[in-house]
Amino acid sequence: MSSYSSTDNSYVISPCLQRNFPCSKKPRNYKLFINCGGSKVTSSDNEYEDDSSPLGAARYAISEDNTWASSSTGSFLAYHNEANYIATNMSVLNTSNPELYTTARLTPVSLKYYGLCLQKGDYNVSLHFAEIMFTSDDTFSSVGKRLFDVSIQGQKVLHDFDIVKEANGTGKDIIKTFTASVDGTLEIHLYWAGKGTTAIPFRSVYGPLISAISVTPNFNPTTSDGKLSLGAIVGIVVSVCIFILLLSAILWIYLRRRNSKRSEEFKGIEFQTGHFSLKQIKDATRNFDPANKIGEGGFGPVYKGVLSDGSEIAVKQLSSKSNQGNREFVNEIGLISALEHPNLVKLYGCCIEGNQLFLIYEYLENNSLARALFGPERSRLNLNWQTRRNICLGIAKGLTYLHEESTLKIVHRDIKSTNVLLDRDLKAKISDFGLAKLHGGENTHISTRIAGTFGYMAPEYAMRGYLTDKADVYSFGIVMLEIVSGTANSNYMPKEDMMCLVDWANILTERGSLLELVDPKLESSYSKEEALQMLNLVLLCTNPSPSVRPLMSTVVSMLEGKIAVHLPSLNPSASKHDDTRPETFKKSSHDSQLTDSSAYHENRIESAILSESRYRSDNVD
Repeated sequence: MSSYSSTDNSYVISPCLQRNFPCSKKPRNYKLFINCGGSKVTSSDNEYEDDSSPLGAARYAISEDNTWASSSTGSFLAYHNEANYIATNMSVLNTSNPELYTTARLTPVSLKYYGLCLQKGDYNVSLHFAEIMFTSDDTFSSVGKRLFDVSIQGQKVLHDFDIVKEANGTGKDIIKTFTASVDGTLEIHLYWAGKGTTAIPFRSVYGPLISAISVTPNFNPTTSDGKLSLGAIVGIVVSVCIFILLLSAILWIYLRRRNSKRSEEFKGIEFQTGHFSLKQIKDATRNFDPANKIGEGGFGPVYKGVLSDGSEIAVKQLSSKSNQGNREFVNEIGLISALEHPNLVKLYGCCIEGNQLFLIYEYLENNSLARALFGPERSRLNLNWQTRRNICLGIAKGLTYLHEESTLKIVHRDIKSTNVLLDRDLKAKISDFGLAKLHGGENTHISTRIAGTFGYMAPEYAMRGYLTDKADVYSFGIVMLEIVSGTANSNYMPKEDMMCLVDWANILTERGSLLELVDPKLESSYSKEEALQMLNLVLLCTNPSPSVRPLMSTVVSMLEGKIAVHLPSLNPSASKHDDTRPETFKKSSHDSQLTDSSAYHENRIESAILSESRYRSDNVD
């Protein structure tokens, strides 16, 4: 028999379930022992109270004697309401008090425990953990990884906490003790930030797990026993229940009307990532303060945010009116939530409320590569030669993972300098998977409508919709050329007699003066040998023939100096250039002496423009 009552389908928490909320009478409690997820037991002469109610998504419970309460938020992604929110041990436990660790309380997103009406003072808060869902053998269950954060009284005390790592194995107990100042209500908050595995040993195994809680005073408490009368207890419980039911009904009606349209669009879709509320996002971004805006993408603005625990995030707001935005939202979550690599931006979660769509990522301090290279003067970074090489190598490793190493073989389709972000240490991370496509190994290519960015699209894709991972290789070559030259790859615009940067690279190659492309800001502080290697690799990656372009794993080896860069033989007709060509790549005469390369790029861009027009008018991908 559970020692506490719980509410069903309630989205409103009693006002006393807030840290340091004052007690309605003289505080009399000074200790607390809870067997999380289990029945009442006695351990080390302390009686741990029953916490065996199933609880579940968006529910809370209060103990019968009103000394503590708990609340749980979120539904497990795989099983929804059928999921079990209590874990039971799978093996023999190696603990000194096994009675506390045979069960544990679980939550997919957020779990809070509250000590109610505690006397004012400092307390020792001990959190008992033991990983009982994974194993330490050679089976599939041994490779699971659980990471979560813990805050006490609003202060983060554990970050990316890994029970197995801290306890040095599964089935072993670990106790973490902290000191907290309390004046009324104690709040212990465990929450998942989207890290670790989500499907080992089976789907929906993730999120915080705790075995027991013990709270003892660091002072001499007042031990007078002033209990509420039964009538007072009944009155309080009835009043709270009526209040909750009324507010729940009002919220249900309001949210049903507001969310009906968007809910239909996302009906039946399971998002394998964390979930954030709109209130959390508004609080984090200070209600989308313009001062927190850090960028503007094709589908909406991006804001910097700070969560209540101090974690920094980037919030991408998608347009509420665009069906294209809806598709990008679903596509990005479906792909990036299944990927994890040091050179890919991490997706923490999403938010769907009414017509509002948000994606929440890790925050990267140095914004985009495009901003660092050719943004406003105040935003540009002084990237030295070695940093530029490291950025190229990081992008290449991220693409190698997508094309060759991940379980899902993915073509990004929109590799460009604005979709490469830089962290505090200027490590490159690929972002924006809204246009990405799965590419099965049994298919040589994908025939698809055109979507991407002019100047970065491979010719066979821009003209015919012929998509392979070699399209990303071409885009990578353009980005690497921008990094070496410090210049954006301009679209070819006949009316202004302009040619794109890669065309000028081919011309300089034939003249034997390829190093003219190196960013003048580097002056002489770079390796000419490495610069020639990288520029030759650019020409190899941007070759018009996809079969000539290397695999990204080969590109990594070339950048690391393990494999030499060998260019294919040049087209003899490409040597008929006038030696009086301009000294910069920005201007070039548009005459009969231009190489086939320029004419080729002109045709390519015109075809791409027609394809893009069809793509935008059809509004499908």
